[in-house]
Amino acid sequence: MADTGNIRVGSMILGMIQTNCYFLYVEDGRDHSKGVLYDDPTPVIFVDPADRGEFIYEALSTRGFKIEKILLTHGHFDHIGGADELRKLSGAEIIAYEKEKEVCESKEKNLSINYGEGFTIIPDKYLEDLSVIEAAGMTCQLIATPGHTVGGCCYYFEKGKILMCGDTLFEESVGRTDFPTSSMGSLVRAINERLMVLPDETVCYPGHGDLTTIGHEREYNPFI
Repeated sequence: MADTGNIRVGSMILGMIQTNCYFLYVEDGRDHSKGVLYDDPTPVIFVDPADRGEFIYEALSTRGFKIEKILLTHGHFDHIGGADELRKLSGAEIIAYEKEKEVCESKEKNLSINYGEGFTIIPDKYLEDLSVIEAAGMTCQLIATPGHTVGGCCYYFEKGKILMCGDTLFEESVGRTDFPTSSMGSLVRAINERLMVLPDETVCYPGHGDLTTIGHEREYNPFI
């Protein structure tokens, strides 16, 4: 569990592609490691519920958390597999970037059809680029970063210098662009124009692999 200012970031790895799922909350002095239940649980924002929505819900609930908002960085199956179940259990709304509608709502484009009958997700809200989201005592901004998918996006928490970057940016790498709606040109342009302008100390939380920073990627990422 990372500590970034007064915003804490927890994580779990779920699904067949070992997807990083994150939850963010404002530090409130409580010990959430001992399974203590509270009458007023700490609200969290959950990012990319990859799989096992019931497991996510139970794991956080038994540690004194309440999911207030669910954010999707993109609509690939390995990032949305637990979203619908988590929404039903928690009552939290799901948010995605408006240009990701065709991926979220297509079994073929979200790639889930390749692993069985396939499934889709219909977010409660599709937001515009640069929309501001306020939830769980935090504020973040949706930054459109098309390329891995046509409607891929990141969520920037300026106060904590935190970037939830999904499969857009990885440690010394970038997301794949051999999928439906992908574009390497768009991806590299989005990273350079939308992400590399952020402060060097911004911590990047990718959909797979290890954490990195904007400063590190600016210096060592061969793709940008």
